[in-house]
Amino acid sequence: MTDPVTDPAAALRDAGLRVTESRLAVFAALAAHPHASAEAVYAEVAGGLPKSSRQSVYNALNDFVDASLVRRIEPAGQPMLFELRVDDNHHHLVCTSCGRVEDVECAVGAAPCLHPSDHHGFRIAVAEVTYWGLCGTCAAEAAA
Repeated sequence: MTDPVTDPAAALRDAGLRVTESRLAVFAALAAHPHASAEAVYAEVAGGLPKSSRQSVYNALNDFVDASLVRRIEPAGQPMLFELRVDDNHHHLVCTSCGRVEDVECAVGAAPCLHPSDHHGFRIAVAEVTYWGLCGTCAAEAAA
């Protein structure tokens, strides 16, 4: 699979999707802003493509998720977020104060990282772990 960060047009073609100016702009926005909400992606795209629509950005994001070009994460109490990092089983840190999200590598061992005490007959493909707490900036402000 072609890396969408280094060659988004080829990644789109490899996934069977048409290469459009709007889709390329969505990739550029995600490359510049990992863990962006759909609204943040739209704001970034609209700045460079004033005739773009919110719906075309939402459609592109959904198409990218369906084609496994983009990962959607859904931290509790926050809007869904999108990132280009899809080929591994990394996890996330989420600040409970400001909402900042950072990637963290696999918690323990090889993917799917965590092994449940009972898999109930499931063949596990992915484990999603979200660590919640305060980022350094918010922790410093809380201590002040």
